[in-house]
Amino acid sequence: QVQLVESGGGLVQAGGSLRLSCAASGRTFSPYAMGWFRQASGKEREYVAAITLNAGTTYYAGSVKGRFTISRDNAKNTVYLQMNSLKPEDAAVYYCAAGWMLATLPEKYNYWGQGTQVTVSS
Repeated sequence: QVQLVESGGGLVQAGGSLRLSCAASGRTFSPYAMGWFRQASGKEREYVAAITLNAGTTYYAGSVKGRFTISRDNAKNTVYLQMNSLKPEDAAVYYCAAGWMLATLPEKYNYWGQGTQVTVSS
């Protein structure tokens, strides 16, 4: 069974930083890509960033490019999302996901974590 566990969410002031982590486990877990999505209250789940686990190629949504950085540590089966210059509109539940293709659509990912709340005060 594959498990993804996010951590690192919390309350931060606008302009501040947070680093989210997503630890993956599972006997035969070897996805091609992992991504971060977010879902604000009353809104649809939104793509944030993705990374290919072999090459480490990264992709970002336009709204976070230049502020967020996705990275991975394959030895630890962990993917990170460094979030800088946070804005109130970044507040959401952040989810990590894993799958066998790189995509911006959540339905293309096979495994999901439970989410971690990020709150940004203005």
